Amino acid sequence: MKIPHPIPYQGSKRNLAAQILQYFPDNIDRLIEPFAGSASISIASAFYFKANNFVINDINEPLTQLWDTIINNPQSIINQYHEIWQGQHGNEEKYYYGIREKFNETRKPEYLLFLLAKCVKAAVRYNARGDFNQSPDKRRLGRNPQMMGDDILRVSHLLKNKIKIFSADYSVTLDNATANDLVYMDPPYQGTGQNGGFNYAGNIEFENFIASLIELNHKNIPYILSFDGRTGDKTFGNPLPDCLHLTKIEMNAGRSSQATLLNRKEITYEVLYLSPSLVSKIDLQKVMAKQLYQPELFATHG
Repeated sequence: MKIPHPIPYQGSKRNLAAQILQYFPDNIDRLIEPFAGSASISIASAFYFKANNFVINDINEPLTQLWDTIINNPQSIINQYHEIWQGQHGNEEKYYYGIREKFNETRKPEYLLFLLAKCVKAAVRYNARGDFNQSPDKRRLGRNPQMMGDDILRVSHLLKNKIKIFSADYSVTLDNATANDLVYMDPPYQGTGQNGGFNYAGNIEFENFIASLIELNHKNIPYILSFDGRTGDKTFGNPLPDCLHLTKIEMNAGRSSQATLLNRKEITYEVLYLSPSLVSKIDLQKVMAKQLYQPELFATHG
């Protein structure tokens, strides 16, 4: 049975979840995602019984409202999605833009879910005013309501009564973490805040983020950070400072979709950084050997 994922999301780590979960320590009190997005790691962790309690946070309040509805009132959002999805037939493009306008006026989660399911390449885009401005994928209707409903119900079953949902700056969430938690962070890639992603609008200052990591180290809070990567010879993101003493792990994320469009066979590698306190809790050599000798368990297909 596949892990449910009701929110399609460009940059989601759902295809890398099996690799990432290998670095989880035993006996996690809570898993905390300060940049939740599609919450793919929380969902995978619940699916594989890696954690019993969860905290997800995202600065995008309509997104966290959507998560709250999916988890705590699933049948409501299923019915709303079905009704909105059915209304597009015969007038798909104009209808999409109408829903987009309604969302920008009301910020209602049911409209956001339809836009996420229908927009181009699941690539969420906001303008400087915070309005959703991505275009529709004209080749498809968006995810079928039956499949969407099944995934919503399964996610609700996995996370209901086990999760707290917040919409605040990531630093607020990190301030509440303890040494018994595990923090998984997948912040917007450097350079994406101004032009794409769930709109942090450049507010994730590199220096402030590094200061937050230093504080986590000081408190011995274990964390995993997805931060940069490379495709071919092109590297993304500024290097993290050596003073953090992080362990760098490269993960094969499969063939780059952009390279495929350009008829190049380039593989994308995404990078995990493991905190010192996390490395002290796991048998890193054993995990690395497992991935080396059983690569089919961790293969990602682009």
